[in-house]
Amino acid sequence: MSSAATRPAGPDDLWSVDEHLEDILSTVHPLEPIELQLLDAQGCVLVDDVTVPVSLPPFDNSSMDGYAVRVADVAGAGEEFPAVLEVVGDVAAGAADPVRVGPGQAARIMTGAPLPPGAEAVVPVEWTDGGLGEGPVSGMRARSSAPEGAEGHVHVYRSAEARAHVRAKGSDVKAGDLALEAGTILGPPQIALLAAIGRGTVRVRPRPRVVVVSTGSELVQPGERLAGGQIYDSNSFALTAAARDAGAIAYRVGAVADDAETLRSTIEDQLIRADLLVTTGGVSVGAYDVVKEALAYAADADEAGSGVEFRRLAMQPGKPQGFGSIGPDHTPLLALPGNPVSSYVSFELFVRPAIRALRGLTDLHRPRARAVLKADGALRSPKGRRQFLRGTYAGGEVTPVGGAGSHLIAALAQADALIVVPEDMESVEPGSEVEVVLLG
Repeated sequence: MSSAATRPAGPDDLWSVDEHLEDILSTVHPLEPIELQLLDAQGCVLVDDVTVPVSLPPFDNSSMDGYAVRVADVAGAGEEFPAVLEVVGDVAAGAADPVRVGPGQAARIMTGAPLPPGAEAVVPVEWTDGGLGEGPVSGMRARSSAPEGAEGHVHVYRSAEARAHVRAKGSDVKAGDLALEAGTILGPPQIALLAAIGRGTVRVRPRPRVVVVSTGSELVQPGERLAGGQIYDSNSFALTAAARDAGAIAYRVGAVADDAETLRSTIEDQLIRADLLVTTGGVSVGAYDVVKEALAYAADADEAGSGVEFRRLAMQPGKPQGFGSIGPDHTPLLALPGNPVSSYVSFELFVRPAIRALRGLTDLHRPRARAVLKADGALRSPKGRRQFLRGTYAGGEVTPVGGAGSHLIAALAQADALIVVPEDMESVEPGSEVEVVLLG
């Protein structure tokens, strides 16, 4: 357990949102770096600066399909008086020993091919007759069907300046440049750059493995038939999707019945693949709140320093929460309420920052903004509670969606922001400025 979890508190004392979050983030630390193949590193956070070992491009090369020429040989060329040059061969991409271009000569060149010795510019094939002697062409014939195109003569109908259509060596990055900074999240463009400079592997912090367990004997999996008193398990799907959205590798465990031994056994089985465990449901004060029964911290905890403490927070929704660590590796566990909106809001406030901390990121939280409240009437909030209401945000304004009920999933699906009402406010009038947490 973290030190903050042992702060003096009576049974009726409430933790603030900030105290609970601070306790979590003081306990959760970045995962140890590992070396991964490039594609396996996608979505991971780079541990070390990466410098460029070889310039990109590594040689002067053509940006067009056309002809490599000397500038003086095409000076003044036009439709009426084209420059006529001897074609001395082809230069294809990957050519290691291209032909030399001398006075009055040209080499047919492909995009990406190295600029041959003696050449100073490239004229696009559309500026030439393609060696056919029949006026401007729109493209080259395939070498396999017309190998004679690499010899003979070509008519050039436009002049070219020095270095025209030439990509200079090092014009992208130069050897010794900083390619990527430590802390960079590796997406497709970053993977492309690493491959382009010859890196086959890279040292990163791995994406954390998050296991989501929902609890409740009333829960039925989507696609199955509901019986009396049953509801579909939506929380495990919502939280697993949210964990993936936060950059984790997330595993969903189907709903566990209200039995403490079954829950304990399930969680113990999941520890082998978890860097973080998230439960939903069973943390309040009811007789069937088995998460508390199964995981509550005790003096004789199996592992020294392990255990989960259950708390009440000065927030709405999401008052009941649990946090601690379990198992031989002291795997962090966050126990969230079972009401759908409560669990999702709790995830955004507490679990998402924990996942980003495990990833080694420093920017842990959703962006926030100030917005003008657009509503038909005042928003009410319980005294001493920090309330989070769903809303839609656009153009500096935020509009509430649905009510304050913690079961309103349809309203949550329409929201892209959380409206924050501070603990010291019991009413917020339309037109007031409020803080919003941006979800999308």
